[in-house]
Formats: sequence, C-alpha cells, structure tokens
Amino acid sequence: MNAPAEAIIKQHVIDPEICIRCNTCESICPVQAITHDSRNYVVDVSKCNWCNDCISPCPTGSIDNYRRVPKGRTYTIEEQFGWDELPAELSAAELAAAAADSGEPLVEVTVASEPPPAADPTGQTPFNSAQYGASVPPWSAAHAYTNLYGPKAAEKTVTATVTGNLRVTAVGKDYDTHHVVLDFGTMPFPVLEGQSIGIIPPGVDASGKPHHARQYSIASPRNGERPGHNNLSLTIKRVLEDHSGQPVRGVASNYMCDLKVGDTVQVIGPFGTSFLMPNHPKSSIVMICTGTGSAPMRAMTEWRRRLRASGKFEGGKLMLFFGARTQEELPYFGPLQNLPKDFIDINFAFSRAAGRPKTYVQDLMRERAADLAALLQDPNACFYVCGLKAMEEGVVLALRDVAAGAGLDWDTVGAALKRQGRLHLETY
Repeated sequence: MNAPAEAIIKQHVIDPEICIRCNTCESICPVQAITHDSRNYVVDVSKCNWCNDCISPCPTGSIDNYRRVPKGRTYTIEEQFGWDELPAELSAAELAAAAADSGEPLVEVTVASEPPPAADPTGQTPFNSAQYGASVPPWSAAHAYTNLYGPKAAEKTVTATVTGNLRVTAVGKDYDTHHVVLDFGTMPFPVLEGQSIGIIPPGVDASGKPHHARQYSIASPRNGERPGHNNLSLTIKRVLEDHSGQPVRGVASNYMCDLKVGDTVQVIGPFGTSFLMPNHPKSSIVMICTGTGSAPMRAMTEWRRRLRASGKFEGGKLMLFFGARTQEELPYFGPLQNLPKDFIDINFAFSRAAGRPKTYVQDLMRERAADLAALLQDPNACFYVCGLKAMEEGVVLALRDVAAGAGLDWDTVGAALKRQGRLHLETY
C-alpha cells in the first residue's frame, strides 16, 4: 500500500505586527483554537477548522491571514509565540522541494469543519454566548474609518497631546480609574462611538522588545470630547493590588493614568467596524456594561444627548444597566445622576455594597424583563454589552430568559439579533 501523499494546507495565522491583543478572536473561537502568551495571539492548527467566526469581528484584520505549508511541517504554537512578523510565503519551488524531500507529491487540501462541541456530562451542550454577537453594524450606523495609523499604514503612529486627566472614581486602595483626553491637533483622526484606539507605551518589555499597543475604547462622541475639536477621551482603570493584596503595576494603564497635561502619546488606529450605534430616528439602545466597559456607552449616550439638545434628532429609548462592585468604583456616577430621567433609564447593580445582597446586571435585566422583551421584538432596538468576559454569558442567558418569559423562541430571536446587527458583544 502506498504512503499517503504529502498535503498542502492553508494554515490560519495571526499577523503579530497589526494585532492589538484585544482577545476578540480567542473569546469568539468555538473550538478554542486560539490562545496567547504575554506577546502573541496564535492559532493551533490541530484545532482550527476554518469556520471563520473570528474573521469579521477582528478590528484590525490581523486574523485574516494564512500560509500554505506542507501538512507535516506546520508552524507550531511555540514557533508562532516567537514571531515579530509573519513568515514569508513559501514559493511554489519551496513547496515542490518539500515534496521532493518527503518523496511524495503535494496535494492541496481543505481542512474540513469539525462537529459542534460535545455535550458535557450532564447531557447539555455547553452554552456559547459569543455565537450571538453580531459582526455587522446596525443598518443605519455611520461609516467607520479604520487602521489610518499602524505598522502597515503609511503613517505608523500619530502623536496626540494630553489635554485632560481626571480621576472618575472615589479613592480606593486597589483601583483607580481616569478619564484621559487626547488632542490630535491638525492630524486627521475621525472616530465613531464604539470604536477603539491603540496606545503604544514607551520603552521595552522584559525581553527587550518594544511594547505592543494596548487597546482602549473611546469614551467620547464623534464630534469630540469638546464639541468641534479634534480630540477624544478614554476611560482607563489601573489595578493597584491583586487579590492577594500585592502591588500591581500594569505597563500601559499606569503610563496612561500618570500622564500630565501637555504630555504626548503615540496612537494607532482607529479600530472597529461593527460595535457602532444606530443613527435612524426612533432607534432604541440598550447598554449593558461593567467598569470601564462604560466607555463606549458614555460615547453613545453623550452623542444622543447632544442630538436631543440640538432638536435635530428624535431618538428612541435609552436603557443602561451598569455594574460595579461598589458605588465608589463606578466611573461617572455623578454625571450619570444628572441626566434627565426622561432621556435615559439607568439601572445600577452593585455586587459588593455593604449591607446589601449581591446584585449583577443580569439580575436587573430579569427584573426589567417586560421592558426588555418589548425591545427584543423591536427591529429598531440594538443591544450592546461591554466589560469583563465573565459577564457575557450571564447577560446573554438573561436575554434568553427574557425572551422565553415573553413566549418568544430564543433561537429565532438570537439569530435575528445577530443577522440584523442588533446584539453586540465586546468583552475582554
């Protein structure tokens, strides 16, 4: 019997030069083929089934790459962890030489999709909340500009000047959240609510290599933190202590939180084409967030507030479900209290408030089931979830319960939310 022919496969790889380490690909991969170390996100060729679920949500396009390689000579995870750039494509001659070395002809093959994840011991298929997140924006979203600055753009970075740095949480021993305003002067940097940018911290890491960019969601509306100015704001939290009470000094968060007015930073981006707000009249927005996941929600709320003040836009309902451990750790608590009640419906959830039971955003969502059920059925209503990855499943399960309580079939509703660009998940 003849030995099997050496096969060429398309190995899915991630470009480390333009990846901003946002974790979107790893969180959404249904077969857990993507992993990371302190520098790179990589794809395990033995697990990847080319389902392409990770392609559209990637904000930079770094995930949309492959290399044609002999099946027996694929790039290992360890090799990919060491990359600073993608390896060059193998030429036809190099592939032929690989075949000659193996003594077998090369045959190009396509990797077949694997079956769905196996059921767990209880007999239930694991719930995959990420499958319901839309990779397309609402139909009325404005056009987003992306990747104007970056390693593979004409301009590698753009310099922004710090024009404001304000603490937006009460003083605490293990947290510190700042509102940082960056001005781009005369350099073009158009952004929309829901987009993000990358900040490149100065210096090098432990291996002597320049730091990678860190991603931050934009917290200001499209016409600037200060209306009519070429600026934007970020909501940045630095953790001061770990769970054991030991000091923690994150590279980028500490760099940003310590900046003074007049300092300059190197920025790449902007990024993001799907986590965008609807712009048509009567459209409603449901915002569900924790901590600094409030940044894009602040941007959307402020843009709607400015439109309402101008009298030029008739928006629908705004609902906010905002969670934190305590009131003191919740960014923008004071300004939120000053927004008119007929403009936004705010629901706070505190999980560590003294003398009160633990409450999470999904608990409040179930309490407001009647209102949310009506919005699930409204084609003009969009849902946005932003915060720690741990919240995502609980929130989507709450939406499923709300749908079931209203006699709706969640499989049908969830599929429609994704298809119509109405449910957006941005967790990390």
